[in-house]
Amino acid sequence: MNTAKKKISMVFMVIGVIILVIVSGIFVLLKISVLKSFPKLKGEPEIGKWYEVEVDGAKSSDGSEWHGIFRKGTENKVVVYFFGGGVSITPETSEGGKQFYATNMTAQDFVAQGGIGSTADGNPFKDWSFIVIPYATGDFHAGTGTYDGKKTVYHKGYSNYSAYVEQVKQYLDEPDTLLVTGFSAGGFATSLLADDVIDRFPSAENVTVCVDSSLLLYDGWHKTAVDLWKAPAQISDRLTTNNLVLDSLTALHEKRGNSVKILFDCSYRDDTLMQYQSYIDSGKMDKTKELGDNFQHNLKEMVNGLQTNIPEAGIYIWCYGENEETHNTQHTIISANVFDKLGNDRSVGEWIYDAVNGNIKTYGLELLDKSF
Repeated sequence: MNTAKKKISMVFMVIGVIILVIVSGIFVLLKISVLKSFPKLKGEPEIGKWYEVEVDGAKSSDGSEWHGIFRKGTENKVVVYFFGGGVSITPETSEGGKQFYATNMTAQDFVAQGGIGSTADGNPFKDWSFIVIPYATGDFHAGTGTYDGKKTVYHKGYSNYSAYVEQVKQYLDEPDTLLVTGFSAGGFATSLLADDVIDRFPSAENVTVCVDSSLLLYDGWHKTAVDLWKAPAQISDRLTTNNLVLDSLTALHEKRGNSVKILFDCSYRDDTLMQYQSYIDSGKMDKTKELGDNFQHNLKEMVNGLQTNIPEAGIYIWCYGENEETHNTQHTIISANVFDKLGNDRSVGEWIYDAVNGNIKTYGLELLDKSF
């Protein structure tokens, strides 16, 4: 082989090696992120290890399997943690599927290990037990129904959650401390299901409920919960206005008083929530500065409602990832950068932990009056 051919051969070999390294790197990255899967729980769980928990009869919206995610901690404290991923509010959105909500369990397991579920030394929840409820039903984890239209959609979120929690409780002692939380659709679920969760852990005398990034105004919430999701009556009966979270948290406070500490956080111009609000209002997903202005106004009204109905509630309004043109901001925080300060004295994670320990604070209200 002459020198020129050898050089060409060498070039192709180097290119091949580079491509192989890149492909291998991408595969490794996917395996530790969106393709992450945990071992199935069989027998007694190992402390500190994440598991996939199979639940008989549990279904995602598309009829595929649904499973829970569990980690047993060393402390006698438990987090019941609802994941988010969109919502179906009408038959049209049910049939629209993944355009509007997570339709199955794809790429969810790895989320559990981030944010509030991380084992980083600075995370005060790292040694707590975690009962994680992934989201694949489009019903804010509240449904028991099946929608039969052009296709069959299983809105079985409540059925999945309740069967899973009852199954996994056997691996826990009687916890003395309970945190019910969730982000986005999981935050809506937190407000809807906190009372139900609390009933399942009667030994927990220290109870905190934290809703992360959950605000959508819709006049049809009660009808959706009853007719589409077929939520249990004790859940749907509370929905009397266009603000599902405010209705649910107010009912929780009226029932349990100050025995339950209630927290709410949101970025002040939430880029994702405004898109869904735009769809509710106009039938089109969008995220303009004007929609950000509208969301900011709605959020201020929401906070006023919380402070009126639940004077002891803790509020954390934050700004992160602000767009230079629209000033719209990041959606949700507890699954990712929950320990960033975000311009306040305490991070959201520290704020939650402070509340668990009886120190309920409010931060960031000045953002609600910020104008551009």
